[in-house]
Amino acid sequence: MIIVKTPLRVSFFGGGTDFPAWYKNNGGMVISSSINKYCYILLRNFPPFFPFKYRLRYHQTEIAKQTKDIKHPVIREVLKKYHKKNNGLEIFYFADVPALSGLGSSSAFTVSMINVIHAYNKINISKKDIANKAIYLEQVVLKENVGSQDQIATSYGGFNYINFKKQGFEVTKSLAKKSTLEELQSRLVLIYSNYTRKSDNIESSKIKNLKKNTSNYSLLLEISLEAKKIFESNNNNFISELAILLNESWKIKKKLSKQVSNNKLDEIYNYGIKNGAIAGKLLGAGSGGFFLFLTRSKAEKNKLINSFKKNIHVNFNFENLGTSIILNNENKDDYYEI
Repeated sequence: MIIVKTPLRVSFFGGGTDFPAWYKNNGGMVISSSINKYCYILLRNFPPFFPFKYRLRYHQTEIAKQTKDIKHPVIREVLKKYHKKNNGLEIFYFADVPALSGLGSSSAFTVSMINVIHAYNKINISKKDIANKAIYLEQVVLKENVGSQDQIATSYGGFNYINFKKQGFEVTKSLAKKSTLEELQSRLVLIYSNYTRKSDNIESSKIKNLKKNTSNYSLLLEISLEAKKIFESNNNNFISELAILLNESWKIKKKLSKQVSNNKLDEIYNYGIKNGAIAGKLLGAGSGGFFLFLTRSKAEKNKLINSFKKNIHVNFNFENLGTSIILNNENKDDYYEI
């Protein structure tokens, strides 16, 4: 039995500049942090007493005789490429928060699958290789309309600047002081909008209209670069300065696609601003999931949390480990066909 644990993430600045169609020509930079909310995948050898080889449990239960019969696209493609043994497998997925919520859970799942199957094959793999394989699987094999930040953020862990160039990406750990990140963390509020969404159509519309939004993507990149300076400036007023950039980036993000927000989501954002937040944004592609709000003080943070009676508040902290194997004793429950 092997269990892999992969963090979810919150993205602060630069979302959209991680689309290959953008950064391969213009460069990009995302500022994000993994958080202590996780998805888990448990993999074990499946006993050879049943008329099928694979039993999978995620938001539904699936059984299959052959890899090609597996319906879940990520599980199917990972096993097709990396599972070369003849034995069956049982795979369980569970997570701390719902899927389709803007915290990078889809890519965290892909990262987890790649990590766990390499551990099963007794192959050491770097976090950069995991991220690259996850990006390739989602963008090339499955042809999903996704960016490249989530695969990296959930693989590496930590509060990072992810720079995108034509030839790939580079991860730089933030040079912001520990006290700066602790203060930022203490001012953040994560509120569930009560709406889930599938990101593919939203991201597809952004990519389709990318040329029309060149100026907006350029602004998002400029804002990300400016935010980096603020994080490392040791300025006591950095929260207020970040708030200005966060609000501006949210306004620009809504211009990238009409699907990013709607009247109900705008109402949640405006309600947050009226009840203690000085800035906010919808995480992920948009159209649902979690709002990330920034407050000026502990009192305003508590006021904001208490004001959201019908929405779930999720307390979180930044984390630094990234995807990791937390249990590996697969040799203890092997079954062998004779």
